[in-house]
Amino acid sequence: MSEDTFAAARNHMVDSQLVPRGILDPRVLAAMRQVPRHRFIPPSLWDQAYNDYPLPIGEEQTISQPYIVALMTEILELKGPERVLEIGTGSGYQAAILAELAAQVFSIDRMAPLSAQAQKVLDSLGYKNIHLKVGDGTLGWPEEGPFDAILVTAGSPQVPRPLTEQLALDGRLVIPVGDRFSQTLTLVRKTKEGLKYEYHGGCRFVRLIGQYGWEAGGLWD
Repeated sequence: MSEDTFAAARNHMVDSQLVPRGILDPRVLAAMRQVPRHRFIPPSLWDQAYNDYPLPIGEEQTISQPYIVALMTEILELKGPERVLEIGTGSGYQAAILAELAAQVFSIDRMAPLSAQAQKVLDSLGYKNIHLKVGDGTLGWPEEGPFDAILVTAGSPQVPRPLTEQLALDGRLVIPVGDRFSQTLTLVRKTKEGLKYEYHGGCRFVRLIGQYGWEAGGLWD
């Protein structure tokens, strides 16, 4: 497939999957048209890159379906100057979308092979405002905080306290919260009066492993 063919597939993805389902932020839609999702998955799956479902990326992890990526990004309400923390680098695709919309993106993954592969792809695409780290994402990245926005791309049994502590005043945190079968997409706003919660429907993500998430080494690992 040529780059023109992939570009046409991206445009079709936006027009058929995102806009009809209520994604309206023009900056988010432009980023989804711009970032080549196929580059973040194995070449054997490139023909499925712009379909409306998640795809495997190795290490028993997935790249989220385009609609979920767009929805979570839109909920963050990014304007351009923000410093954003992402928990769960995975393929690097979500980080690239965020990098189109914010000044700096800091992304953590607990799996070194995924982080290394994501770095390789992001470098090849010329991103200079994405910083990757291997570690326990539930602890955040305190030395780089506070963050204007935080996005968690794995399901957690709770909102990790270190992440709300590293959220700037008036900052937004988007995280799937629930059990290992299903979660609710949750927006946390940090206000002068405290944390405010909004809920944006059901979703299903891989588990967030870490000190303030799920324990590793359990029956379901």
